[in-house]
Amino acid sequence: MTKHAHIFFAFALLFSIPVTALNPHVIPGFYVEWPSHKGLPTVVEVTKQTEDVRSKYQHIEMFETATFGNMMLIDDVIMLTQRDNPGYHEMIAQVPLNAHPNPQKVLVVGGGDGGTITQVLKHESVKEVVLCEIDEQVIALSKKYFPEFAASFENDRVTVVSDDASKYIKEQQGQFDVIIVDSTDPFGPGEALFTQEFYTDLHAALSEDGIAVTQSESIFLYTDLIEKLYKQNKEIFAYASYYYTLVPTYPSGTIGFSFCSKKYDPFTNIDAARIAKLGKLDYYNEALHTASFQLPQFLVDRLAS
Repeated sequence: MTKHAHIFFAFALLFSIPVTALNPHVIPGFYVEWPSHKGLPTVVEVTKQTEDVRSKYQHIEMFETATFGNMMLIDDVIMLTQRDNPGYHEMIAQVPLNAHPNPQKVLVVGGGDGGTITQVLKHESVKEVVLCEIDEQVIALSKKYFPEFAASFENDRVTVVSDDASKYIKEQQGQFDVIIVDSTDPFGPGEALFTQEFYTDLHAALSEDGIAVTQSESIFLYTDLIEKLYKQNKEIFAYASYYYTLVPTYPSGTIGFSFCSKKYDPFTNIDAARIAKLGKLDYYNEALHTASFQLPQFLVDRLAS
């Protein structure tokens, strides 16, 4: 029996829960994301499991939760819920798009749930969006369980490419004004998206004034990784920084992004009138755009060392 199973067995004894078909991730009534993240589990109350699929690349599950709507997991890690995903999708997309004065061609790497492309499509200047998602099962399940994003896949401006992004991007020299890397954590299919080689390829795939933003983990749990990416990106891009957002169902409740730009800082091109044209947003606003780059002192010290 694994360590996690022992913990679950203790719960079972304490609360008289049947332990047949023992699953260390499920305590009846709850899903527990066990600590692949530095010993900090995340617990979400669920009402039922609606899908359990093993695709060619990964294990995908869908749950109906008590208060967060539908929830998707990949390889036992919570990807998104209907309730709190705006904290992630709006911030990964709206920050780079509003930092660029005229984004017209955008690449989204990963993001098969459709939340990021939904945000990108709010920008009138964007003429073309390429979604590079390796796992078609993610898209299929997202269309079924996240109907608020489903229409984005059918938008005339969107092209879906089913490919390994680390290979696809090598063929896209100077193609994109904005690249958004909406990846899983740095293991499994997402591991290649955290390498120096990939960031070098990102730089090459951007137009001469392009901006890239990449999912870069929690300030509390992945400080070493954030420091590594920041110092690496300072050598590759003219401007590199880090910002973060709040998402309750992610480990530690926070997740952040590497901001990588060939020309623009995150603040010069913010236009209140342009933001107003985006329509109703649940999380992002002009003040939060700027505030999200204000980092706690421990991280300031690490990035300056």
